[in-house]
Amino acid sequence: MSEPTDTTFPPGVQRVAAALAALGHAHAPRMLDDAARTAQQAADALGVALGQIAKSIIFRRKSDGAAVLVITSGDRRVDEKKVAALVGALGRADADFVKAQTGFSIGGVAPLGHVVPPVALIDRELFRFAEIWAAAGHPHAVFRLTPADLERLTGAPVADVVAEVAA
Repeated sequence: MSEPTDTTFPPGVQRVAAALAALGHAHAPRMLDDAARTAQQAADALGVALGQIAKSIIFRRKSDGAAVLVITSGDRRVDEKKVAALVGALGRADADFVKAQTGFSIGGVAPLGHVVPPVALIDRELFRFAEIWAAAGHPHAVFRLTPADLERLTGAPVADVVAEVAA
């Protein structure tokens, strides 16, 4: 792993690093040796629990076409009905929409540093962990934070946005 300290790193990672620095976050993005396009790949690469990966899922709000960002725990599935009850009816966001709205490709969407600020929600399930990891603008880039950091950095409310887990 290496830290993105110069312009040899992808623009998305540079944008996330700048946003983190501007907000006074202590941990810069790190580049992984292998791609971590899925939460499982990221957890395996970092040697952490799947739930410690903060997945950034993008939807398109039907009423106005706004991007809706749901940051959820890697071991949970978003319940679209719960999200829609909070922000309005949702539609699917294709790769072109995600790239245009966030500036990131699917598999590297960070929770901050978006081209167009999204409507955002944080999954309360992330608060089960003292430390979590999020994508940093590229499928090879991640950064470390706490759930409280995520709330502070994004300004997003914490909500129940995931499907019930079978007992």
